[in-house]
Amino acid sequence: MSLADKTLFITGASRGIGLAIALRAARDGANVAIAAKTVKPDPRLPGTIFTAAEEIEKAGGKALPLPCDIRDEQSVEKAVTDTVAKFGGIDILVNNASAISLTGTLATPMKRYDLMHQVNARGTFLVSQKCVPHLAKAANPHVLNLSPPLDFDVKWFANHAAYTLAKYGMSVFAWAMAEEFKDKGIAFNCLWPRTGIATAAIQNILGGEEGMKRCRKPEIMADAAHAVFSRPSRQCTGNFFIDDEVLAAEGITDFDKYAVSPGTPLMPDFFVPAAGARTVAGRG
Repeated sequence: MSLADKTLFITGASRGIGLAIALRAARDGANVAIAAKTVKPDPRLPGTIFTAAEEIEKAGGKALPLPCDIRDEQSVEKAVTDTVAKFGGIDILVNNASAISLTGTLATPMKRYDLMHQVNARGTFLVSQKCVPHLAKAANPHVLNLSPPLDFDVKWFANHAAYTLAKYGMSVFAWAMAEEFKDKGIAFNCLWPRTGIATAAIQNILGGEEGMKRCRKPEIMADAAHAVFSRPSRQCTGNFFIDDEVLAAEGITDFDKYAVSPGTPLMPDFFVPAAGARTVAGRG
């Protein structure tokens, strides 16, 4: 299914996976609201809402760059209102914005703890809350949280409990809201990569250039997200999707094109359950 004329509201879409999802939708002729904080270039983080808008327009979509801090209710309300005023509604919400600190309990300042929980869990809740009334009017409304399956193996918590809880908060909200809003036909799902994805987080935190070579490109997440958006929202909700499993279901089995360095062993991502592990079940 094409996303032509559909309107996507994507948090943190100035770079990385959020921008890749935006560009994939733009190639269909979609409208994209870029809700992110970066309005001025940062030497550590490529891209701003304005450079992202330029890329989206060049790819064939229509873009609306929106300075937005998802920790601030008024900022989110204005961004959502401006999106609806510009494009007439919202069809798809992507809760992509996230903060990360892979630190143990004693090494996590409360300022960093608060940032992760305000952006990841609370921000996802807030943006979802403001978008739901508009999504309820859409023909095939989807919410996609870029957050992991709810696998409660303690190994995912022991070394960075604060970050894990913040990310799992995003997943719990999708799981809960899928049930809460099923009568309105709004799909709530999560999408997570099996491997590391070549983004600023890998570049700056998890391994630099060598780490990047062991990653897949953000386009694998974008193609998986597009496949999820193409499914009927009333039949596809409450799931914890892994990117290559989504694509395999679409008949795509050659993933070499997504590798940053084909042939290099891939870095497994956090939170991906082992085969046969017990996780919270999806709905279809």
